[in-house]
Amino acid sequence: MKAEHASLPHILQQITGTSTTEHRIHPLGGGCINQALKLSLPDRTYFIKFTQTDRLEMFKGEAAGLETLAATGAIRTPGVICTGSTATQAYLVLEYIALNSTGDPVLAGHQLAMLHRTTRHRYGWDRANTIGATPQPNEPCDSWIDFWREQRLGFQLALAAQQGYQGLLQERGARLQEQLPALLNHAPAASLLHGDLWSGNLGYDGNSQPVIYDPAVYFGDRETDLAMTELFGGFSSRFYRAYNETWPLDSGYQVRKILYNLYHILNHLNLFGGHYEQQALAMTDRLLAELGG
Repeated sequence: MKAEHASLPHILQQITGTSTTEHRIHPLGGGCINQALKLSLPDRTYFIKFTQTDRLEMFKGEAAGLETLAATGAIRTPGVICTGSTATQAYLVLEYIALNSTGDPVLAGHQLAMLHRTTRHRYGWDRANTIGATPQPNEPCDSWIDFWREQRLGFQLALAAQQGYQGLLQERGARLQEQLPALLNHAPAASLLHGDLWSGNLGYDGNSQPVIYDPAVYFGDRETDLAMTELFGGFSSRFYRAYNETWPLDSGYQVRKILYNLYHILNHLNLFGGHYEQQALAMTDRLLAELGG
């Protein structure tokens, strides 16, 4: 029996009060970190993610992020039912939403801009979480430059060094860190962010309403979410036009988005290795060239 199936009596007990209720299981495609299934009961359907037991905090961070996003009322997210663990698995139980890859991109752009209108006075968040399987620190900070230098770019470079990626990557990364004030000179609001907004983390429900999920929430420059949508593509020009009509981006975004996406490429390097080192170096060199260095 698969470990996640062995955990179902425990999960059923938690969400229904009994471990023997009638149910059906529908395995779903998992990613490189988690496995997933759809659990159908006579009166409700759930989406359940499973991972190894020692990653329960990752699911707790995801659940807290979804609840924070949902509280804004700006854009739909799956409702959080519960998190927990057994001897073999950690799990996250969410509302099941049948999703489509197509819907209303204009509404998605508008709603994302409205989400970003939720702001705080400091960058970061109330807790650490994860970006993929990588820890993501979110210690509150008054300075966006300091936050990005220490908790985003610097953190990923330090992880890369620990994994043996030394030499040019570290040398040029250090130069880039020194010159961040010249890049990040636009004093962004500390907006509520999805934090990992690639096309695989936005879908549409049966009414063509946007739904976002799998977040890596924190408060920061809203441009980081927009930059991530461009990193792997999949968002239409109508989406970007709607966003900018709702809240136009500041000048200089076309350069800053390279810096913001460098964080994700470094994270991919730390998770998967391979060609991401050369991509990270090319992005760093382009940023240094923009700065005349």
